[in-house]
Amino acid sequence: MDPRLAAFEQLLNIMDELRDKCPWDKKQTIETLRYLTIEETYELSDAILEKDLEEVKKELGDLMMHIVFYAKVGAELNAFNMVDILQGINEKLIRRHPHIYGDVKVANADDVSQNWEKIKMGEGRTSVLSGVPNSLPAMIKAHRIQEKARGIGFDWEEPSQVWAKVLEEQQEMLDEVTDTTDHTKLEEEFGDYLFALVNYARFIGVNPEDALERGNRKFIRRFQFIEEKAKASGKQMHEMTLAEMDAFWNQAKVEERL
Repeated sequence: MDPRLAAFEQLLNIMDELRDKCPWDKKQTIETLRYLTIEETYELSDAILEKDLEEVKKELGDLMMHIVFYAKVGAELNAFNMVDILQGINEKLIRRHPHIYGDVKVANADDVSQNWEKIKMGEGRTSVLSGVPNSLPAMIKAHRIQEKARGIGFDWEEPSQVWAKVLEEQQEMLDEVTDTTDHTKLEEEFGDYLFALVNYARFIGVNPEDALERGNRKFIRRFQFIEEKAKASGKQMHEMTLAEMDAFWNQAKVEERL
């Protein structure tokens, strides 16, 4: 037997046994699994950002277990089972790759994306953007909205055009800062500015969510360096001057380059 099939069959059998015999597993529902799945997804994201492939492997295993768990619960509810899940995704992949499983010709990845969106619209969707989950974090959501729009050809042509839009939105936001006390309007203009920045990031091949998370981690790393230096000098951070903290911050930057 194909070792992939053997390993998957073992996981299915383990889930059957856990669902039958383990008090915790017996209690779980689709609703209780939801937040745990979200947590596992973020743990996978962390491992990817850390480039820890061993941890990526482990987190993928956890997510696979969750999929099998959902399939088991779905079967108990007579709603769906693992065969339904696998057949559904198999059919979708074949249907949405007519350049592989049909006679459609494509020149590049952009052609594939445009065909993908056209096929999805033919499946009954009323909007290209309807496939973007409402509950996505705003940064990821902006990126996905822009990718979806690009998929049907609604996009800028050159990065320079997008950067010009960034500067335009920046100025509108700054004008709002100086000219009004309308917080709602300021928030709106700041949102437009962020949306334009996300668009520019996409054009230069940067995932804005990953970039911001790397910035977060860099700040945490350097801030904790200051905390360690403060403790070593017998001070609390609130007792230090900004100049003293800034000196340690710059030291952290230097040590990161070594």
